[in-house]
Order: sequence, then C-alpha cells, then structure tokens
Amino acid sequence: MNRELAASYAHCQQLARRAASNFYLSFLLLARPKRQSMCALYAFLRRADDLCDSGAAFEDRRSGIREWRRSMHRCLKGQMDDPLLPALADTVHRYRIPHQYLDDVLDGVEMDLEPRSYESFDELREYCYRVASVVGLACIHVWGFQGDEAFKPARSCGLAFQLTNILRDLKEDAMRDRCYLPQAELRQFGYGQADLKRGVRNQSFTSLMKFQIDRAERWYDEARDLETYLSPDGRRAFRAMYATYRGLIDEIKHRNGDVFSRRVRLTNRKKFQIALSQLWMRSPARVSNS
Repeated sequence: MNRELAASYAHCQQLARRAASNFYLSFLLLARPKRQSMCALYAFLRRADDLCDSGAAFEDRRSGIREWRRSMHRCLKGQMDDPLLPALADTVHRYRIPHQYLDDVLDGVEMDLEPRSYESFDELREYCYRVASVVGLACIHVWGFQGDEAFKPARSCGLAFQLTNILRDLKEDAMRDRCYLPQAELRQFGYGQADLKRGVRNQSFTSLMKFQIDRAERWYDEARDLETYLSPDGRRAFRAMYATYRGLIDEIKHRNGDVFSRRVRLTNRKKFQIALSQLWMRSPARVSNS
C-alpha cells in the first residue's frame, strides 16, 4: 500500500472512530483490510450526510452534493481531490462494489435536501432503499458473501435499520419539519404532523407506533438469515450491527413507542458487550466464502 493510500485509510478510520457510534465497534470484528474498507465507506457516506445537513442554503447544499458526486466519479477513474477518496476508490475496486450503489445513496441523500413527506409506504421504501439498503448491499461485498441469495436479506436489513432510525428520530426530525412516516398511515390512526411536532402521546400515537414497530420487526426477521451467507468475520460484524439496532427497536417497543421523553440509545458499555459477545458465538451451519 502506497503512502497516499495508507494516509487515506488512516483518515477514514479516524473519522469513523469519532462519528460511527453505532457501527465502529462492529468494524473491529473484521479482518484489518475489511475494517479499513468499512471505514472508507462510512467516511464517504458521512460526508454526504454532513453536506445535506450543514444548515447552509438549499442551493449551496445541493451544489455540495452534486460536486461530491462528481468527485466520487472522478476518484473511481483515478483522479483524487479529497483525502478520503483514495481509500474509497481502493475499496470499490478491491471488493467489486457496483458503482451504482454509490450513486443510489447520493440520490437518497438528495431526497433529504428539502423537507418532504411520503404519502405511502411504497414511497418511503424507495427512500429507505437508497439511503440504507444499498449500504447493506455494499457492506456484504466487503464482508464476503456466497450467492445472490444474500441480496434479499441485505436489502431487508437496510430497511429494518432505517425504519428504526426513523422511529428513534421522530422528535428531532419533526423539529426540522421532516416527517418520514407515511401520510396515509398518519391519517389511518388519526394522528397528525402537528401532533408529532408537539410530542403528543395519546392512544392514536401508541397504536401508530405499534403498527410501525411490528413492521420493522418483520423486516428484522427477514434480515436475520443474512448471516448464513457471509464470511466468518462478516458474520461477526453483521451480528453486532443487527443486535445493536434490534436493541434500539426493542427499547422503543418497551417504552410503548415513547421516543419523546428521552432519546433512545444504547450505552457504550452495552455496545461493547454486544461486540465482544460475537467473538465466541457459534457460526451457522452454512459455509460461506470470504
């Protein structure tokens, strides 16, 4: 590895260690090259999110995302203009990550540039695919997987994680005039965006949240089988991520959907325990490649 590439990977790892609170410990369960590549992917995605949420004017943020997309395309052709891009390009080429995944996730980030609503779950699902499912698909290329059968649970995993984020962040998103819950479902349960912004917790809200949690749990159930297609260290990383996010949805369920009183989070100690537990957990029966 040349000096520029090593410095790029070190830069990405530093960023991931600082910002990837729910993921970084799971990266440590991977072999070093895969761990470095997960940090590179995270750094690329983090930069896109930061450009979207910078607080700058709409046109400036849109221009920033467009330029980041152009930089991404240039780096894949060997033209680097940012310290994290050599690591990203090396990761994409080494693990044969389809370039479309990177474009898809930037399409999803662009959907967040302005407050918007989603009428149906089908519309929301498209957004979740772009910002989360394609990330899962990119991850399994790094981790190592066996067979196209891995794609469906990887997509389901991304959807489950993003639905968890949406439920956890209802309060914060409402304060920014964002509502990701489908409008048709808000009407179905007699709960409005104004109620959401005020943090109203009534029977309508409890029923709405139960409906959302039940759906998220179904996606988690579909995602669980992903581990059987992964390489050994990929299984460990996946299990840690899965347990962390499943822990968040379990906590929301335990609170009967109350995400307003205090933020739903796992302690650093709990996340460390989850990661540590994967080091000696038995692997599933199916043998996967690395």
